[in-house]
Amino acid sequence: MTTTSPEETRSEPTVLSERRGAVLVLTLHRPERLNAWTNAMEDEYFAALLAADEDPDVRAVVVTGAGRGFCAGADMGDLAGAADATDAEIDRPLPRHLPLTLRKPLVAAVNGAAAGLGMVETLYCDVRFASPDAVFLTAFSRRGLVAEYGMAWLLQRLVGPGRAADLLLSGRSVDGDEAHRIGLVEHLVPADELLERAVAYAADLTTSCSPWSMATIKSQLLLDAERSFAESVQAADVLMRESFRGSDIAEGVASFTERRPPVFAPLPRKEI
Repeated sequence: MTTTSPEETRSEPTVLSERRGAVLVLTLHRPERLNAWTNAMEDEYFAALLAADEDPDVRAVVVTGAGRGFCAGADMGDLAGAADATDAEIDRPLPRHLPLTLRKPLVAAVNGAAAGLGMVETLYCDVRFASPDAVFLTAFSRRGLVAEYGMAWLLQRLVGPGRAADLLLSGRSVDGDEAHRIGLVEHLVPADELLERAVAYAADLTTSCSPWSMATIKSQLLLDAERSFAESVQAADVLMRESFRGSDIAEGVASFTERRPPVFAPLPRKEI
């Protein structure tokens, strides 16, 4: 949870945006606090994700941290006053799991500490890159808190129930090498190549893959976590027939046979 911090009145942005072709790079930007999370940062980050979802020129998003850390978790100044906060003060206008609803690929480039809520944000990403000196820790049990914002659900699906219990109960730190070995991150790369490699991966998605296919597959992955195999097959059959009637399959086949890059249509705006 977060409450309002005096630092949130500062005029400089807490999230920086940079376009690299069809990839939007978002940088959590409170380096003097290891990018500790505040309501202002959440508002800016979520606004940037919502704008990216609706922008036809953005086809993938990479999130990283400024300076030595990814995100050190909720700002300790905020947590110090948490006991006196009312439910209305704790509640936020948008659900904390909003990044999971992004229709476009969301790639994390974890460049340092990802603790507590910072680690939750990495789990909300579709694919994680990390350097060997990255550090992941749940931290909640060491602050008198619980596995917040769906972390218990997400973590055990990535690393298994036993490892999830270990990380959540102990709150111990995991470096990039161990994170890669246990499946917490998919790509382990040198620190000086981290952001460029993550952006290159995202850029390949933007030029090679159908935005409709990726959005649909993201939805399948989320929904199928709670479906039976039979339900998954049935839902996939409906989607497969829909794909046959769409324009992307014709372009995908044509680009393959003609040995050229595909030109897929952008996602339509969300229906309200």
